[in-house]
Amino acid sequence: MSAKTLSTSAEWKALARHWRALHGTTLKGLFDADATRGTRFVADGAGLHLDYSKNLATDETLGLLQKLAKARGVFTRRDAMFRGDKINETEKRAVLHVALRAPRSERILVDGVDVVPEVHAVLDRMAAFSNKVRSGEWRGHSGKPIRNVISIGIGGSDLGPVMAYEALKHYSRRDMSFRFVSNVDPTDFVEATRDLDAEETLFIVCSKTFTTLETLTNAHAARDWCLQQLGGDERAVAKHFVAVSTNATEVEKFGIDTANMFGFWDWVGGRYSMDSAIGLSTMLAIGPDAFREMLGGFHAMDEHFRTAPAEKNLPLLMGLLSIWYNNFFAAQTVAVLPYAQYLKRFPAYLQQLTMESNGKHVTLDGTRVDYATGPIYWGEPGSNGQHSFYQLIHQGTRLIPCDFIGFEHALTPLGGQHDLLMANLIAQTEALAFGKMPEQVRAEGTPDWLVPHRVCAGNRPTNTILVERLTPYSLGTLVALYEHSVFVQGAIWNIDSFDQWGVELGKQLANKVIPQLRDAREPKLGHDSSTNALIRRYRAARKAN
Repeated sequence: MSAKTLSTSAEWKALARHWRALHGTTLKGLFDADATRGTRFVADGAGLHLDYSKNLATDETLGLLQKLAKARGVFTRRDAMFRGDKINETEKRAVLHVALRAPRSERILVDGVDVVPEVHAVLDRMAAFSNKVRSGEWRGHSGKPIRNVISIGIGGSDLGPVMAYEALKHYSRRDMSFRFVSNVDPTDFVEATRDLDAEETLFIVCSKTFTTLETLTNAHAARDWCLQQLGGDERAVAKHFVAVSTNATEVEKFGIDTANMFGFWDWVGGRYSMDSAIGLSTMLAIGPDAFREMLGGFHAMDEHFRTAPAEKNLPLLMGLLSIWYNNFFAAQTVAVLPYAQYLKRFPAYLQQLTMESNGKHVTLDGTRVDYATGPIYWGEPGSNGQHSFYQLIHQGTRLIPCDFIGFEHALTPLGGQHDLLMANLIAQTEALAFGKMPEQVRAEGTPDWLVPHRVCAGNRPTNTILVERLTPYSLGTLVALYEHSVFVQGAIWNIDSFDQWGVELGKQLANKVIPQLRDAREPKLGHDSSTNALIRRYRAARKAN
């Protein structure tokens, strides 16, 4: 498909006409006209309940969006992904994060090889290692059991494990501490280790190639820190470091026993890897059984996405509604608002999942698009956000679709506070949908001059996702829901959601700048005038210090 195919297709034009015809339609009007709307525009799957009734959409809208999905080959491409076809076309790779959570009984072939046994072999090795650490059988160089785990990674090797640890802290070992280092800023490493004893600390170095600059820089800082505390004995490294990597040569050179190297595959993208060996820190925190429960949640949503009819398919519905707002209402962002403090890192995790996947400006055949792709995802937990950026959503000039995520039961009940939390979630979706009209403001006795300031126009669209409680299983379903929603959007835009060439450019340029900052002699600079001036200023500051 060419870029022009989408914007000139009959399905796209039909949606554009429909959008124009809906001009002036309000959510209040839609609900007034249909008393059953709040119970009809819902769908359930894998333990999640999606209420999408508070969207600026009708039955006709949804029908037209589903026709678009079919015409754009969403279902064909979905099936190709599950088969193991190489749908990451620029890197000629399969896209098989779904294989990471497939049951042992399934068969998924890549180049004629069933990858499911390989996946479970790694999971079994992870479980055996985790049980040794958690039981105290695995001991550090001086014979002390491990009490602290620090995972070193960056990007997908960090955001997923951090999010999962925070989300599942309720289920984690409280007599162990888990920390994460990703930033090459030395502060990140120093603060993570400041109060720890190396004798009781295990590092997990997560780097597929074991060459990632930021990760290896922090890994070597960790190695030096350990050896300094452990008397400089190089043999200590093997007792305090394990690797998630595929580069046995570099892992061994670092001093890690390759028996403690846990691999993954080139058909796993970093931002889709939290349920692979990259999740070793998660398994250490919550245990192998709970980790497999999380995989079960992932798989349940995979199966829902693969088999549920279009009108009840949660990832499809959310992906199509995102297309609707991004491409027809020109909404540039989506706010994700979990009403659960445990999910405080979930929006940050989704930022990479969504924007690294669909932040693309060319189609699969290299043609520049003439439509918007990749909305900006952002958010914070409720109810904190209500006292900061919700003002913009309610009364600002930008349309910001929102996903609200709530849980019917609290993991940490404290009086009636969970009722208060959920009352806020429900009330916010109602307020955003229906607002507060001038006559309502006046009826409260508000002076006429103040009325415009207190009016909320409403008509702000929201999805509400309700879950029974936050468990490893439900976390898996939530993550997979967004993974597949991202897939739907990318398939419609005809972009490659599984490469990230834009990330590479900055890395390449940084590798050129590093020696120019450090060289003892004045380097010959060939950058633009701004970059040259910044390098010279930094070098001068280093000399002065």
